[in-house]
Amino acid sequence: MRFLKNPRTNPYMNLALDEYAMKHIDVKEDFFFLWQNEPSVIIGKNQNAVEEVNQEFIDERNIHVARRVSGGGAVYHDFGNINYTFIIGVDDPGKVNYKKYVQPIIDALKVMGVTAEASGRNDITINGLKISGNAQRMANGKLMHHGTLIYDVNLEDMVKALNVAPDKIVSKGVKSVRSRVTTIKEHLPKGTTIEDFMDQLHYFLSNQNRDEEIFLSQKDLDAIEHEAKTRFSTWEWNYGYSPEFNLKNANRFSGGKIEVLLDVKEGIIQSIRFMGDYLGLKDVSMIEERLVGVRFKKDDVSEILSDFDLKLYFGSITLDEILSVIFY
Repeated sequence: MRFLKNPRTNPYMNLALDEYAMKHIDVKEDFFFLWQNEPSVIIGKNQNAVEEVNQEFIDERNIHVARRVSGGGAVYHDFGNINYTFIIGVDDPGKVNYKKYVQPIIDALKVMGVTAEASGRNDITINGLKISGNAQRMANGKLMHHGTLIYDVNLEDMVKALNVAPDKIVSKGVKSVRSRVTTIKEHLPKGTTIEDFMDQLHYFLSNQNRDEEIFLSQKDLDAIEHEAKTRFSTWEWNYGYSPEFNLKNANRFSGGKIEVLLDVKEGIIQSIRFMGDYLGLKDVSMIEERLVGVRFKKDDVSEILSDFDLKLYFGSITLDEILSVIFY
């Protein structure tokens, strides 16, 4: 598996690189890169930033807020965190399974003496405690799979930076987070630094450094920087990505949380936004656009939704579950 080296720590540049790598780096082989972010809250494509972050705390600590192009929930990054991205050619989106793509990480940890396993919808755990969350996106026949590894994250800041919904955990605070999360550092030999861990991870994933490095051209870097400045770092993308609405409802299912924001006028859908931490591969905006102008009637909405392979947009959330949130 080929690799990129990415020393940048600006979250907007890194998220722009994620998307650029998926869409524009044209190499035949699959490849990966490891990266870190300055203290940041990274929200899923379909989440409402205002509801996910503790604005007062992040303003006080100068913590970035950035929206990624993949689904899933909000996560906190700092320099105790390592992120990884795999760019993989995929012929059939229906066969995409996140567990297949976290296996290299699990194998690498095993070589280091740490036993981990894929768990739940999109996690990696050690002894049942979370060390990694993952999300995916597809474009142009390429899968972008990225995840976070909790090496030695500041758990107190993580708790304070995020607004954890009551339907996700009942007991808030550091204690409850510690009961669900562990750090990789705790399971490695004493004295192992994050730099040591990152080097070992890269060594394993790059076939003991035998695989070939991919170098970005100045044209590539300019394009990534342009996207970072004009899209990923803008208020419009990170906070303004939510329509006005006069109907709002949400529910959590086994496939994740889904929230619907609707503006209906004279019985016709004027705008609709699906938010949440569900794990879809394709951009749900395609469905939202199709629903604009449709009568706010269950049968009519169901007919439109049935035209889509909903698993690619909402993960394992079903048609009936989506309809139950819209027409509650």
